[in-house]
Amino acid sequence: MRRLRFTSLRVACSLSNGMQNMILTFDAWGRSLLLAPETLAASLVAVLGYGLAAQKAYSEGTQNNTGQASHANPGAVQWPRVGLWLGWALHGLAILLELGWLGSALPRFGFALALSMTAWLVLAVYGFESRFFPLLGVRRALALCAMCGVGLALFFPGQGLAQMTPWAPLHWMLGIAAYGLFGAAILHAILLNQAEKRMRQKALPTRTFGLPLLQLERLTFWFIQWGFVVLTAALLLGWWLAPFWRWDHKAVFSLGSWALFLGLLAGRSLFGWRGVQLTRWLYVGVALLVLAYVGSRFVFEVFLQGR
Repeated sequence: MRRLRFTSLRVACSLSNGMQNMILTFDAWGRSLLLAPETLAASLVAVLGYGLAAQKAYSEGTQNNTGQASHANPGAVQWPRVGLWLGWALHGLAILLELGWLGSALPRFGFALALSMTAWLVLAVYGFESRFFPLLGVRRALALCAMCGVGLALFFPGQGLAQMTPWAPLHWMLGIAAYGLFGAAILHAILLNQAEKRMRQKALPTRTFGLPLLQLERLTFWFIQWGFVVLTAALLLGWWLAPFWRWDHKAVFSLGSWALFLGLLAGRSLFGWRGVQLTRWLYVGVALLVLAYVGSRFVFEVFLQGR
């Protein structure tokens, strides 16, 4: 009898968990319906464009044994390339619509839109930089990340923005710009780590991923420097706008990431940190920065909202 009761209890708990998951799924679909039709349409077409750019048949060039780029037939990559930049343009349009800068919809903001804007900015950096420096082998990964960002913003559109001071949007934009710059730094840091690993294993020349290794390292540090400057401005503006200072998780993680980046810059300047030592500090600092806003908003919007 006890065994039967225990089994019945387990079945009831499983059914309860299943119903809760279904409710969360339908709730996510319901939240996506809060978006304006034009925002929904732009987002869906952006997802299709990114999906076209990320297809397996797409090849944007490889490297031969000498470390030089050997590009694929240009005619074979036109449609995926068009899909990438069509998705990027409509992605930007969807962001403007969600922020209420275009159209008459209620402006909304949340963790998913912050990630979506970060992916859009990193793609913008990639598009500008690829006109001067070839970055091979990353376009498909960036398209997939941007597609995930758009999809998250569809399911979790965030909350409506209440009345705020005229400086608050500048504070948010500085924060998102810092996310974008550090996102670009992460992209270059990953390429830098992969290039160094490949050189140690196969003793390839110093030109990898279409860029000289030292130039790739300089670009990584350049994005870290400017990301630190923008993050400092965002924190100072946030401190000025706050009616009183609170040592909450957002302040702790933000200042922790700021201190790590300051230590990284000091280590680079005083001790010549480079390579893996540089990128490890970068990864930890960016993780703290993501927890400061995106992590806290994710917990609130997904688990705590409506309770």
